[in-house]
Formats: sequence, C-alpha cells, structure tokens
Amino acid sequence: MIYKSQFPDVAIPDTPLTPYVLRHAERLADKPALVDGASGRTLTYAEFAHAVKSLAGGLKARGFGKGDVLAIMAPNIPEYAVAFHGTAWSGGTVTTINPTYTAHEVQHQLKDSGATLLVTISMFLPIAKEAVEGTKVEQIFTIDPSDVDPLTALMGEPLQDQAEVASSDVVALPYSSGTTGLSKGVMLTHHNLVANLVQSTEVLAVDEGETILSFLPFFHIYGMQVLMNNALAQGGKVVTMARFDLEQFLQLAQDHKIKRAFVAPPIVLALAKHPIVENYDLSSLECVFSGAAPLGAELAQEASARLGCEVVQGYGMTELSPVSHTTPTGMFKPGTIGVLIPSTESRIVDPETGKDLGIGEDGEIWVRGPQVMPGYLNNEQATKDTIDEDGWLHTGDIGHVDEDGHFTIVDRLKELIKFKGFQVPPAELEALLVTHPAVADAAVIGVPDDEAGELPKAFVTLKAGQEASEDEIKQFVAAKVATYKQIRLLEFVSEIPKSASGKILRRLLK
Repeated sequence: MIYKSQFPDVAIPDTPLTPYVLRHAERLADKPALVDGASGRTLTYAEFAHAVKSLAGGLKARGFGKGDVLAIMAPNIPEYAVAFHGTAWSGGTVTTINPTYTAHEVQHQLKDSGATLLVTISMFLPIAKEAVEGTKVEQIFTIDPSDVDPLTALMGEPLQDQAEVASSDVVALPYSSGTTGLSKGVMLTHHNLVANLVQSTEVLAVDEGETILSFLPFFHIYGMQVLMNNALAQGGKVVTMARFDLEQFLQLAQDHKIKRAFVAPPIVLALAKHPIVENYDLSSLECVFSGAAPLGAELAQEASARLGCEVVQGYGMTELSPVSHTTPTGMFKPGTIGVLIPSTESRIVDPETGKDLGIGEDGEIWVRGPQVMPGYLNNEQATKDTIDEDGWLHTGDIGHVDEDGHFTIVDRLKELIKFKGFQVPPAELEALLVTHPAVADAAVIGVPDDEAGELPKAFVTLKAGQEASEDEIKQFVAAKVATYKQIRLLEFVSEIPKSASGKILRRLLK
C-alpha cells in the first residue's frame, strides 16, 4: 500500500539552487541575511549576493566550474554560506566536511570527491594541510587570517548570471556514514535541493525577517538545508553559532526573540531539565522542532510543559535532501515524526518478505519523491542496495503509520549508531579495534542514552596471553577517529556471538 501526503502536490521550479535561494535578495537588499551570533557581524542580502557572485567570478577566472568540486571544512559562520553558494553559482559542486574529522577521514573525503580546492579556518589548518597530501587539492584558503591565502583572494569580478547547469547536476556532496566502513558521498542535485525547499516551505514556512538560530552544523544536511538554505530562500535572518553553547543559545534566543528553535534531542533534554533555562525569557518561542535522531514522547512533553510551546519532530536523511516527514503547526502527536510532506509517498514493507503492511504494522519505511538522491558517488552497489528500480529509497528505519497518517519510528534495520545526531558506523570502529595488538575480536553496538540518543559500546575479546585495560583501548580508538565516533563504553567478553556465515549477532549483544 502506498501512503501519500495529505497535502497537495507542489510545483518544483526548474532552477538551479542558488538563484532560488537568492530570489528575494534584491528586494530585501538592506535586510540582514546572515549574522555571526558571537560578534553580531552582519551580511545584508545585498552584501551576501555580491559576495556569492564575486566568489563565483573568481572561481570561473581560475577555470573552476561544472564538474569541479570545492570542499568546505568550517564551523557555522556567515562566510560558510558565501563559500557554498559562490561555488554553486559558478556551476561547481560543494562537498561539506565535518571539521571534527581526523586527517585520515578528511583525506578519504577529499580523495573520493575529487575536490581541487579546500576552504577552512585557521584553527583547522594543521589537519587540512595533513589531509590534502596525496589528493587533488591544489590550494587551501582560510576564511580568517592565517599563513595561507584568505578566501577573499579567491574572489574576482562578480559573475552576474548563474553559470549554466542542468537541474540534474550535482550541487552538494555531503558524506553519510555507512554500516560497511568509511562514509559515502551522497549526490544531491539542484533539483533535489530546490524540490525539498519548496516541499518544506508548504509545511514549515519561515516569515520574512524571522530569525533562525543556526548551531546545527552547515556541513550536515539538516543545518545546510533546513536552517541555512530554507531560511535564506524565504527571506529569513540566519544567526550562526560556531559551536553549541547552552548559555549563548539561550541568550541569542532571548535577544532575537526566536519563534522556532530547530534542535536535536540532546538540546531538548537541556531545555527540559537544565536549571539555567529559568534565567532567560523564552516567551517568544512558539515551537521547538527536533530532528537528526529519535525524540522520546515523554521528553518532548516535559520540555513542552516547561517552555509553554509545542515540541515536535520531523524525519529525514541526507539521501532525502533531507526532509520526508514533518509536524506542521497544530498537528503534534507525541512520539511521532509527523506526516508526509507534499509530493512525497511512503510504504511500510516487511523486510523479510517484501510485503506491504497496513496501519499500525511495523516494517521498513520506504520513501519516494523528488528529494530522493540519484545515488552515492563512486558506489553503484550501495546505490542499488538503497534505491530500487521503482525509485523507492529504503530508509533502513523500522516504523508504522497510524490512521491519521502520522508515522512513528520504532527501531533501525540498519546498524548505524546515532550519537547526538551524528551517524557512527559500527563496522568502522570494529575494523579499527581489531588492529590493536592485544585485541582478537570486537563488536560495537549502540546503547540507549537520554542525552546522546545512543552511546557506542564495544565488546572486546583479547588474544590469549595478552592484556589491555579499558582506558587503553578507548584511547587507542580516540586517537584515530572524530570525537563523536569514540567508544564510550567497553566490556571484555570471552567470545563475540556470530552467525554461521560470520555475521556479528548484535541483537544478542543488545
């Protein structure tokens, strides 16, 4: 059975991404587009558009354009949007890199994406310099002063018109972790991203001038699309935070009188329980919108009661540009991820038999719509495993739909661990653990945690006659992976349970 959105289909304009995002820039020329939360430094819509076109002109003068890739490894600051859209306006592709990655992880993404330019900040320059070794990156630029050329050196005579691209051309290449090792490049086209902005606007409209407080990272599809692009395309004001700090978040929310806070579950937990919240006036808040990981119904209701506003959920994934389900104003149901957004279909399928399931029956959620990626870069098999011949994206999440069209996620078919909204692939950690000289075998699972969502827990079998402490093994892993991938819990066991084919039986460990 195919479940369809209860909202009418929307018309998707045939336009590249950046002209769509800048569609109100001329009319709103003197209005603030991007504000640095810490300093108050502001780019108006006119300044933002000029910077985007200047960067595109400079890139074009270098011979950079369609088919070329620029990597951004930076925190949320106004210039992030300039680098992103300047690249898109030039006809190129942006690959967004998590700044907490190790040099090895950054290098993998640079190699796989074929990036030739890297934009970062001085703080991350040592990692960047190490990571570009052996890649196609010709030059590194920093947004702030450093010992390499500044981003402004890339700028040139403004390119007045968007470089010619097809709507099917890839404009963004974020990387998504898989269950079988290193992350995969998710190819998102101009059509994908514009479609999802139009779809989301129908159910998540941003008022002109409305402040969207943006601490969720722009390298992540949630921050990139829901906060940065969605707000700019609707004439909102994007206030950036380079990292999350609860006190700063509350102060900015109070100062800017934000109506909606887009957050992840750990922030909902803080809003529900942290005593410091009482020190701030959050009376302007009408809705707290949580995404990136499941939010428990009880926690949502506790935060809602304290703040006096709706605390709701949505659902999406990088491969969906990212939104497929959301909770429009007044449609909140505790524990659900909301309803299908316009021009989106879904099925609930028994993963064993492939049979469609009915109301209230748990199965894998499949999604189809214009926001579905064309595939993974350089990975035909992973693409075939994820999107079938009829265009259905198999999400790997288990859930059900009720009689009102509200969907609920209950579990994950895939094995990814969600730590504070970030995806942690167990297989990558397992492959790393067994390189420790004392480790014979290892398995990693996610353990539920109120604050983080899930904590990566390792089960380790030591080699006969070898010794190693819990801390020693944790530190061994920590030295080689990003902070969010680190092992938080560890248990020594005599044997890792496996099937006859050698597959780890995670359900027994859980």
